[in-house]
Amino acid sequence: MNASPHRPVRLAVLSAAALATALLVAGCGETAKLSPELTTGPRPQLVDPNKTLIPTVNVAPAVGWTDTAAPTPAEGLRVTALARGLDHPRWVYTLPNGDVLVAESNKPPKPEGSSDGGSGPVAKVRNWVMGKVMGRAGAGVPSANRITLLRDADGDGLAEVKQVFLSDLVSPYGMALVGNELFIANADALVKVPYTEGDTTARAKPVVVTALPAGINHHWTKNVIANADGSKLYVTVGSNSNIGENGMAAEEGRAAIWEVDAKTGEKRLFASGLRNPNGLAWEPETNTLWTVVNERDEIGSDLVPDYLTSVKEGAFYGWPWSYWGGVVDARVTPQKPELVAKALAPDYALGSHVAPLGLVFSHPRGMPPEFASGAFIGEHGSWNRKPKSGYKVVFVPFIGGKPSGPPVDILTGFLSADEKAHGRPVGVALDKSGALLVADDVGNAVWRVSRSKPN
Repeated sequence: MNASPHRPVRLAVLSAAALATALLVAGCGETAKLSPELTTGPRPQLVDPNKTLIPTVNVAPAVGWTDTAAPTPAEGLRVTALARGLDHPRWVYTLPNGDVLVAESNKPPKPEGSSDGGSGPVAKVRNWVMGKVMGRAGAGVPSANRITLLRDADGDGLAEVKQVFLSDLVSPYGMALVGNELFIANADALVKVPYTEGDTTARAKPVVVTALPAGINHHWTKNVIANADGSKLYVTVGSNSNIGENGMAAEEGRAAIWEVDAKTGEKRLFASGLRNPNGLAWEPETNTLWTVVNERDEIGSDLVPDYLTSVKEGAFYGWPWSYWGGVVDARVTPQKPELVAKALAPDYALGSHVAPLGLVFSHPRGMPPEFASGAFIGEHGSWNRKPKSGYKVVFVPFIGGKPSGPPVDILTGFLSADEKAHGRPVGVALDKSGALLVADDVGNAVWRVSRSKPN
């Protein structure tokens, strides 16, 4: 038999795959050199990039919780399971009557023949590694594609009703109620259904408001929030790659926040250059829109800080050509110095690779005074950092509409002593009483965090 001219390449890929398997078990790559306090706040320390052939892989394998175990709240707080036994709950939304909607969702399947990052031998190995990483991290399960309603009628922190509200969606994520219409951000479109207070199931099939960039879906999650009068909706769309390696044509309309007219569905770009924006919230003192953003990977455990930032209309935040304002990413070609020159630096660094997803501002009625003014952030946790970061919910205090101090741990214990993931926090919201709700997609639960002693 004649040897195939492609056999050496295949062997190289197999060899790299074997190496990657070992790395997934043992962890790999360079270790962070900066302490957490140097990588958070308005002026984080930025080190030189450190790109390696195989990215740093340090994922926490998903193991879930036992039937009675729970994460650990900060002093003065207590945690209960509003609901357990959910199917990959990613997002939570509180309705005016106190009912809680939970998006049970995961990444949609890739279109046939598509690739997340090129077709060369190194790209194939990287894609193989990422597939294993996501599976070990609990992200490999099929999407339930539904929204479930939770009702805690007696206010004891435990939902007596757990009812499928709407099914057959497309990897749903964010939700927003405007009048009698519930808007849902699917992976491929913003849709809506009618809603009347007290409904436990949707009374009609979803109607498309506007299509959203989809396709390969390197970042598939889409969030939505309404402005004060409900006339405009703001929708997040993450990038289709780490740094544009699929070509910028695949990034059309992505790495951005869109403004959508709630009545007509017409939309325009509101802000861009945001690699993977997720949580959206209005800061209550200034009524300014804020978001949390997952920054780029594969240039070291200390780069690049994920962040919390106000969102300025028409602003550009750098991705993929630069980060933290004007710091050029030399991996991206061709360079665009004219865009780098206008890139805005974010307001507040949350640390490298913490993967912030959920965002909600606190309310004095539900929390002790030290947590009465600021932002709660669900940090899903790193895969590209050693040591691990994230895997917790933090609180960033605010004064005068701006962050005013370092992050404070609110809910921890999602990692076991041997660094396996009992859970991973995602979406956060306030319930009707002002208590904090946390969607836990690995733990398959929604947690409720409240004062340890009622008022």
